[in-house]
Amino acid sequence: MPYQAPLKDMLFVMNELADLAAVNALPGNEDATPDTAEAVLEENAKFVANVVAPLNHASDKEPSYLADGKVTTSKGFKEAFTAYAEAGWQGVQHPVEFGGQGLPKLLATPCIEMLNAGSISFALCSLLSDGAIEALLTAGSDAQKATYLEKLVSGQWTGTMNLTEPQAGSDLAAVRTRAVPQEDGTYKIFGTKIFITYGEHDFTENIVHLVLARTPDAPAGVKGISLFIVPKFLVNADGTLGARNDAHCVSLEHKLGIKASPTAVLQFGDNGGAIGTLVGEENRGLEYMFIMMNAARFGVGMQGIGLAERAYQKAVTFAKDRVQSRDLAGSAGPVAIIHHPDVRRLLMNMRSQTEAARALAYVGAGLSDIAHNHADAEVRKSTLAVYEYLVPIIKGWSTEMSQDVTRDGVQVHGGMGFIEETGAAQHYRDAKILTIYEGTTAIQANDLVGRKTVRDGGAVAKNLIAQVRATAAELAAREGADFKAIEAQLSAASADLEAVVDFVVANVKSDIKSVFAGSVLYLKLAGLVLGGWQMARAALIAQQKLDAAEGDTAFYSAKIVTARFFADHILSQASSLRSAIVAGSSGVLALDVEQF
Repeated sequence: MPYQAPLKDMLFVMNELADLAAVNALPGNEDATPDTAEAVLEENAKFVANVVAPLNHASDKEPSYLADGKVTTSKGFKEAFTAYAEAGWQGVQHPVEFGGQGLPKLLATPCIEMLNAGSISFALCSLLSDGAIEALLTAGSDAQKATYLEKLVSGQWTGTMNLTEPQAGSDLAAVRTRAVPQEDGTYKIFGTKIFITYGEHDFTENIVHLVLARTPDAPAGVKGISLFIVPKFLVNADGTLGARNDAHCVSLEHKLGIKASPTAVLQFGDNGGAIGTLVGEENRGLEYMFIMMNAARFGVGMQGIGLAERAYQKAVTFAKDRVQSRDLAGSAGPVAIIHHPDVRRLLMNMRSQTEAARALAYVGAGLSDIAHNHADAEVRKSTLAVYEYLVPIIKGWSTEMSQDVTRDGVQVHGGMGFIEETGAAQHYRDAKILTIYEGTTAIQANDLVGRKTVRDGGAVAKNLIAQVRATAAELAAREGADFKAIEAQLSAASADLEAVVDFVVANVKSDIKSVFAGSVLYLKLAGLVLGGWQMARAALIAQQKLDAAEGDTAFYSAKIVTARFFADHILSQASSLRSAIVAGSSGVLALDVEQF
């Protein structure tokens, strides 16, 4: 079915929950008006619907391939990327100084969601370029910025992130790629990198690889990793392309999902050494690479949300068209399956979780804009702490959610969902990688526990819980069964989250394995509660609109009902998560290794 961007919901969340007006008032964001936002989103929606989305299913059946050292991408991808770059979409959130549009992250985020709903395999190239741009903006020299940024921002060139090696997955201390200094200030790079997204392709004339490697005298472990720019083609002083660098794709991975995205094994230095230039200072590479990874982690969260939305739309269309069995309440003949209660439950599961994750992510994007652009340094600092707390949740919870939603999408299709021709199975397969790359859900949870909760004694988490309770108080002051039900679940869930935060802070030093045994469940609990909080806020605002007889009454009524469903069916899981986190570690850790 054709993809139609949920523009009404996107604009509602941007304006009412993420406070686009406040972001628009920040220095440098004067152009990000509600009217501009609506115009940008409408144009992006047209581009994705007409150019990108139609390629998704066909590209899954005929993925990228490698022949004679060159990668040919799926039919239509190269032309779509050229159109994407020429329209300026790669540069939406990047600085005007380097040819971007300089728009805030809050406005760019729906565009990222739409592109991924169109095709995750296609969108991955842009995601990696975004990360490379962020890393060079932060740590690149003036010369490196002048050489690379404008062409990356324009989409004339693309970027990659090279961390993983056969023996070094999540444990980057095991990186062995070598960087040997040369007399001219460059380095020769030797080593193998695996799982390199768009490490080779036919979209652009050059690919800018950012590569983690060790210099000869580097200290052991992660403290000895440096970051290098290693372009596919060397760049002359005048900006033109020079000789082919000694960096080559030797194979492509065959994958469960995202098949059209070329995932390369890159070999550096087989013919004398790939030429690289140091980014920033030696031995600070992991610090710089985390700039890319944090940008990518938020982007992967948006992949989950975009994919969930696409799966939901497909399931709704099928449920309205597929006629099977009589209505339980009686009917003259078989009815469309959307009339059957459990199909309704599945669709509401899909809808409510997608909307909750979207709301939390957009709110996070708005906080990022405040953290980077507010005039008050203290406001920037405190807001950044909140945004950084949310990033592993947005990445981890949204991607775990996408697995649940795409699975439900297959279930709505029944036996036809198990058949590849319908496309529902592709969404399910594509979703699996989202909980793995850019840091597994467990790694996001470790970050949430160690860096984002324990480090400040739970202060940021407790501040967010206080805001959740303030919303619960607003719900309590409202009449109506929906608001009473939402308030009851939100209040109980906020208490569960607070109890878990207290447990983590109190026990991490004395019983660290018990705390981390429940870390993924803590991440999920935080996602449920904070997503439920946004749904509750949406319900309150929707009722205000209805009271004022303002706007689309069907849309606002649906907002309230969807928030009620989320409270009844999703938020109600909080108490069981709390129990498993606080009291469930013994079962996780009880068996000896030999007993498995």
